[in-house]
Amino acid sequence: MDDLPAWILSAVVNAVDTNPWLGYGAIAVAMLLENVIPPVPSEVLLPMAGYLVWRGQLLLVPTVAAALLGTVTGAWFWYGIGRLVPPRRLEDWLQRHGRRLGLVVDDLARSRRWFLRHGSALVFWGRMVPGLRTLISVPAGLERMPQPVFLAWTTAGSLIWTTALILVGRALGDGYRRVQPWLAPYAEALKLGLAIALGIGLLVLLLRAVRAGRQPG
Repeated sequence: MDDLPAWILSAVVNAVDTNPWLGYGAIAVAMLLENVIPPVPSEVLLPMAGYLVWRGQLLLVPTVAAALLGTVTGAWFWYGIGRLVPPRRLEDWLQRHGRRLGLVVDDLARSRRWFLRHGSALVFWGRMVPGLRTLISVPAGLERMPQPVFLAWTTAGSLIWTTALILVGRALGDGYRRVQPWLAPYAEALKLGLAIALGIGLLVLLLRAVRAGRQPG
């Protein structure tokens, strides 16, 4: 697995060198894999795609569309797993095989607790948090979140994330490799900020409900 990210990145570059449209397909497949079996993080792939846009080998809009298609398809796969596989069986499978994919049972339990607290908002914001993107789709399926709602929030969050990273890669040009180290502290800060913001939002809703209950009928 250690050589897999480099192999995928090389395959994308070779596809682009062969034909731009083949390159778009390779980006879509790579982003699908990033969501299904996380072999290569999007923080590496998408800035590289932006770099290829900067070089003039790819066009911006098809590149974003290809990345978005792969991302949403991969998220939908995990949503389907959550919806179709009993929770206990899923936990047992992660216990046996999850570490090969960079996933553990505790990650599933944590993402499920977050989803129960914050619902659809977490599906949207979670698409922009490294380390949370992959598993956040599973509790959405486990809790039977309506599929159109899931796809809408996932697409919206993924569009922001993919577009931003591709644009950053295009802006940096030859320096696109600097993106991943920059994002490491951002990911932890965003997780904390997201938790605080959602907690404040829930507190506001609770206070409003209490005040409404006190009003005379």
